[in-house]
Amino acid sequence: MRLEKCWFCSSTIYPGHGIQFVRNDAKIFRFCRSKCHKNFKMKRNPRKVKWTKAYRRLHGKDMTQDTTFEFERKRNRPERYDRNVTERTLKAIPLITKIRHDRQKKHITDRQMKGKIKEREFDAKELEQSIDMLPKKLEVSTEKSKVKVKVVKQQAEDNLMEE
Repeated sequence: MRLEKCWFCSSTIYPGHGIQFVRNDAKIFRFCRSKCHKNFKMKRNPRKVKWTKAYRRLHGKDMTQDTTFEFERKRNRPERYDRNVTERTLKAIPLITKIRHDRQKKHITDRQMKGKIKEREFDAKELEQSIDMLPKKLEVSTEKSKVKVKVVKQQAEDNLMEE
């Protein structure tokens, strides 16, 4: 079963799905749905359409370079079947997907951190500009008066013993 990629949005096209467009120079374009096909016919650039993978990669919203993508690449070189290699590969697939998932999570949190930092800076600047609008607190001395209490434990015990 061969899974193709959509030319416009880079999503997976399963067998029996999608549209194929063959240009006069015999270049084949595959589209996952009519939305992608119509955008292609309108000569839209996938890097400028916000919902495509190309846009997300270009603007740093998706991971672009990671060693786990190496395993997904298509290889045109035929290889001799080896049962041991196949077994190890099948065992490695869940581990690789877990690693990729963890790295994507980290990428997303790092991306969101920049926004949080900007938001904090904006809030601090806004507070600085409109500090006079806040209600003023009564000026109370910040030093708390310390009261020293002597423990007279032994004297109380001595009094009890005398009685």
